[in-house]
Amino acid sequence: MLELVQAGGWLMLPLLLCSIASVAICGERFWTLRADRVAPKHLLSDVWMLIKNNQMSGLRLREIRHSSPLGAILAAGLVNSRYGRDITKESIEEAASHVVHDMQRFLSTLGSIASIAPLIGLLGTVVGMIEVFTTIMTEGSGDVGKLAGGISKALITTAAGLSVAIPTLFFHRFLLRRVDELVVNMEQESIKLVEVLHGDRSVETQRDAEPA
Repeated sequence: MLELVQAGGWLMLPLLLCSIASVAICGERFWTLRADRVAPKHLLSDVWMLIKNNQMSGLRLREIRHSSPLGAILAAGLVNSRYGRDITKESIEEAASHVVHDMQRFLSTLGSIASIAPLIGLLGTVVGMIEVFTTIMTEGSGDVGKLAGGISKALITTAAGLSVAIPTLFFHRFLLRRVDELVVNMEQESIKLVEVLHGDRSVETQRDAEPA
């Protein structure tokens, strides 16, 4: 492995850094975007029970806000619920925009790595081929083995760039899809909160209405 890195030249260094950044971002996002952390399954039911039992206090509200991204959205709606349905929905949408922005953190960087890595690899190949043709001009093309070795080394960076870009692109799309799924889930929970706060339905009624 070390021999391949050395053979690829100095452009292997940014590719190596890109691969390290990609692995770090994927690991951090997989940990952060866990469904049970972003949108706990029974959070809305717990919130409704607190409201129903008249146990919702400032301390409870802070705990809900800091418990999860969904909790931050629900807390924003609860704080502004006394101002009516429209204000409640606006506050929920504003809080949701901040939550979604945080959930998408580093994903643009991951996409950039997927786009840049093949270009760096191609640049390394072009530089290597220039060196090969320069050698041909100065020393001739008599040593076919030497030329083949030079071309092989020149192609190492392209292979390395694709090796970094392909899995990075896959995980970038996968994580974007996960964010979309979590956002839809939080949107549904937020709609239920608005309904139970300003409608005539309870969480139990909402749950019974859901398809099995």
